[in-house]
Amino acid sequence: MTDDMQTLSIDERGYYGEFGGAYIPEILHKCVTDLRESYLRIMESERFRADFDALLRDYVGRPSPLYLSRQLSERFGAKVYLKREDLNHTGAHKINNTIGQILIAREMGKTRIIAETGAGQHGVATATVCALMQMPCTVYMGKTDVERQQVNVKKMQMMGATVVPVTSGNMTLKDATNEAIRDWCSHPVDTHYIIGSTIGPHPYPDLVARLQSVISREIKVQLTEKEGRDYPDWLVACVGGGSNAAGTIYEYLNNDKVRILLAEAGGKGVESGESAATIHLGKAGVLHGCRTLLMQNEDGQITEPYSISAGLDYPGIGPIHAYLAQIKRAQVLAITDDEALRAAYELTRREGIIPALESAHALAALEKVSFAPGEVVVLTLSGRGDKDLETYFRYEDQFAL
Repeated sequence: MTDDMQTLSIDERGYYGEFGGAYIPEILHKCVTDLRESYLRIMESERFRADFDALLRDYVGRPSPLYLSRQLSERFGAKVYLKREDLNHTGAHKINNTIGQILIAREMGKTRIIAETGAGQHGVATATVCALMQMPCTVYMGKTDVERQQVNVKKMQMMGATVVPVTSGNMTLKDATNEAIRDWCSHPVDTHYIIGSTIGPHPYPDLVARLQSVISREIKVQLTEKEGRDYPDWLVACVGGGSNAAGTIYEYLNNDKVRILLAEAGGKGVESGESAATIHLGKAGVLHGCRTLLMQNEDGQITEPYSISAGLDYPGIGPIHAYLAQIKRAQVLAITDDEALRAAYELTRREGIIPALESAHALAALEKVSFAPGEVVVLTLSGRGDKDLETYFRYEDQFAL
């Protein structure tokens, strides 16, 4: 595993600047400490590297293609490449992380896996690797998300996972995460919690970023072949918890020639009261094991996020992204539901690619930036739109071109 991050890397206590750390109940202290003391040693071992690389190649189908979109390039006056994570097995980038984490769990002697999921893609990816490794799997999912992501729920159940609908709060990703943590507290010895985003107590944000960094390592090789240089002028990705964004930018954080553009969920508008634009609205606080930017009221109570996209419907953001936004290494735009839907239909009609609603937020961000002629832009399509078809059908009359 390479680590170019130097100045922007996590420190020994698990912080990026003021964000990160490990805020955990006493009962989980040993679990988190064991993982922190083991993950780098395991990931750098020959056995892990061989198993991880082989599964990414032969099971997931990596490397994922880097596709030059002529339609987007013509429209924005730049060379716009799409990193096709939507073509991975299970339809998203999430599988990169779950394969790595289940190999680590196996090495640590864990025999049971739990996970949380919003859009269902991480849940499907976790259920997939549990079926592959024949480990029991429980996935917590907010009841709201269960209802809007029925196909993914059925997929998880087909693969033998137990899907637990969560009925607290507004019954979305935050609430599913709460329940997964409660489960972990009840089964700390035999259970590994596969967190799906660059969120949670240290070492999870760093662990997930490292496993997803395969995305940017491949971009380097692919751009060298296509452009004669290994870096783009711009990297673009959607960001919620932030795993696909972290993977996209990981190898480029210290390359000042590369500009980073992240798109978060503006919902019905940043000031509408129905949004998940954490960078725009958040204040520093602690949730789900780390200090980061959170949507909260004056009393420090978490406010309910909203997005048409289940995968971006979270009141926090990965600590690495909070830090990058704070130091202005990354530019973060809030994209509304309508803007994301319009961008999704554009790509579908003009390129024959139906993106996940999460990825559509990144596509919409292209419209808010002026690119210099000939600049190289790489946008990560984090997932495919199969899971969002019912939502797309609901808005077809409004957004069909």
